[in-house]
Amino acid sequence: MNLKKLMHTDAGWGVTALRIVTGIVFIGHGAPKFGWMGERTFDGTVEFIASLGIPAPMVGAFLVSTFEAVGGAFLVIGLLTRFWSAGLAFAMLVATVLVHLPNGMFGDGGYQWSLLLMVASLALLTEGAGKASLDQALSR
Repeated sequence: MNLKKLMHTDAGWGVTALRIVTGIVFIGHGAPKFGWMGERTFDGTVEFIASLGIPAPMVGAFLVSTFEAVGGAFLVIGLLTRFWSAGLAFAMLVATVLVHLPNGMFGDGGYQWSLLLMVASLALLTEGAGKASLDQALSR
């Protein structure tokens, strides 16, 4: 598959709004995992990933932190939207199943938020970046 085809989008302004807001939310959740904002540290993220029984927790922590923080930024500008959205959808699937599912859908620690972010990521994966995106500009 060529890069131009990967970046092509015919989606409209609704997808654009979804992409930008989803990107901002992911930045807000990913940056603290690196210790860039707040009191969290990357070591804390590694420990949390390890507590879930995920093998190679350092790699897992790096990947989820990168996809959320950096991928979120790429969503905001609309660059390589489908690539980042695929990884983010997978990260949210893992978060839903391993972290939030036991808490039920609603309430403290429920899976409604991770489910919503997973579905938003899947929508961006299938529809592309929409208007006002670097993907659209570069795919012409």
